[in-house]
Amino acid sequence: MMDRDYAEPLDVERLARHAHMSAGHFSRSFRAAFGETPYSYLMTRRIERAKALLRRGDMSVTDVCFAVGCTSLGSFSTRFTELVGESPSAYRARDHEEVAEIPACVAMIYSRPLRNAKPDRPGA
Repeated sequence: MMDRDYAEPLDVERLARHAHMSAGHFSRSFRAAFGETPYSYLMTRRIERAKALLRRGDMSVTDVCFAVGCTSLGSFSTRFTELVGESPSAYRARDHEEVAEIPACVAMIYSRPLRNAKPDRPGA
């Protein structure tokens, strides 16, 4: 649901109802399965889509912010910079020629924003 409806206003209660769980159980189960909170996962999907829209270059950063379901340009820019390592404006202005010939589905895999990974545990 989050991957498909990332631009919709989603909250844990709605997602939990959809999964027929309590909000607390849903959040714990989601974090155990995906290694991050539902909100973090949703924001990663939104930033992923924002990167694709910004690479096109035909939308303003503000338009991209709202197109991916964010309601605050400041929060969007902060999260984008945190995940991508540069501001949305800088990312949009950069040359994206190197990925122009790559199919969008493949480009998304290689340009997916990654959170700080936890170090591997011995024996895990």
